[in-house]
Amino acid sequence: MTTMTLATLAQAELDTGNVRNWILDNIIPLVLLAVALLLLWLGGGKGDNAGVMRRLAGVVIALAIVGLAVSGLGVDVGEWLASLFTSSS
Repeated sequence: MTTMTLATLAQAELDTGNVRNWILDNIIPLVLLAVALLLLWLGGGKGDNAGVMRRLAGVVIALAIVGLAVSGLGVDVGEWLASLFTSSS
């Protein structure tokens, strides 16, 4: 019975697509919620609005990097940045 199950599993292709989708659907929103609550707790109670905004700017930059990594558009952005410094003659 176990040998037949292992043989069946060995015939299927293994990939990380389901793990990637699970992380994108579950872990990233939970981390974003935790960061938002932490920002409110750290700066909101003390009246340090400027500090909260500085941290928020860092979070927005980090989200942009995660968005580029997840979408696969990093190569396109890199080519665009390179085109700013090179001539296309």
